[in-house]
Amino acid sequence: MPPRVTVVVPNWNTKEFLGPCLRSLRGQTFRDFETVVVDGASTDGSVEFVGENFPEARTIALRENRGFSGAVNAGIEASEAEFVVLLNNDTEQDPGWLGTLVRAAERHPAAGLFASKLVDFRDRNRLDGAGDALRRSGLPYRLGHGEVDRGQFEVEEFVFGACAAAALYRRSVFDEVGLFDEDFFAYCEDGDVSFRAQLAGHRCLYAPGAVVYHVGGASTGGKRSATATRLGTRNGLLLLVKNLPAPLAWRFLPSIVLGQISRLLVVSLSPGGLRAHLEGLAGAWRLLPKMREKRRKIQNTRRVSDAYLRELLVRSSRRAAESRRRRIKDSLQAGIR
Repeated sequence: MPPRVTVVVPNWNTKEFLGPCLRSLRGQTFRDFETVVVDGASTDGSVEFVGENFPEARTIALRENRGFSGAVNAGIEASEAEFVVLLNNDTEQDPGWLGTLVRAAERHPAAGLFASKLVDFRDRNRLDGAGDALRRSGLPYRLGHGEVDRGQFEVEEFVFGACAAAALYRRSVFDEVGLFDEDFFAYCEDGDVSFRAQLAGHRCLYAPGAVVYHVGGASTGGKRSATATRLGTRNGLLLLVKNLPAPLAWRFLPSIVLGQISRLLVVSLSPGGLRAHLEGLAGAWRLLPKMREKRRKIQNTRRVSDAYLRELLVRSSRRAAESRRRRIKDSLQAGIR
């Protein structure tokens, strides 16, 4: 009989993070799970390290680096569990993390995916994320990111989506909406799955008791790196092409245009940011025909109304704006001190 949960841990040349991550998995109070480490052709001895130190983990060694999307898809396809949990390797988890997610799924059978409370690995008084938002501008936002944790995210709530750094999904959701889009490779791939799930009527619940400590950007050099900028620009646009219904695209078009301008200005402040942004735009253009074909299938099978999606995005935008204001305030106060 398969375990109830499969925890999929993608890895690419980040062996130094595997030890703390897998040791904290050993300490979970919920025990009916298996661990599957999917390695994307690492050259740093990651596969051997797992085999020698964590024999309880099943390892899938890919022949090439297929990115986050390809790695987690391989893990999902190898699982027969009721629930699939995705977990970045640059994390540590509270002992009750996994059990909290499973209990949330049991209490909310109508929800299809569940977001963890992410805490900054280095500064554990500061949040890294409390569920994902998608704004009317089309730009994603991780709620709570960079905020001082004052207990403002201690209540369960429905959010737009789950950051796949630590999230639980019902297998039935993947069966219905498909796996992660490997054309995305990395970045915004979890937002794409969340959007497809919402279109199919599967809500996302944020579970504040499911606490994970997250480093972030371990494989790509951080959120301001050229890789992160290029993929973030490209995939942020492709996410909208695939998923945003035409009536809402026209309704939110002014916000979307302003959002793209603001993103251009922000990324241009980083060394190499403008070039990476332009490369991302070119990449989105090249993939546009393929994404339009995927869009037709997604829009033809969606189950929720434009009114539901409009309210979801308006509420998501409002929550993102509130979170951003708190983060700016916290940053200013830290600078004053």
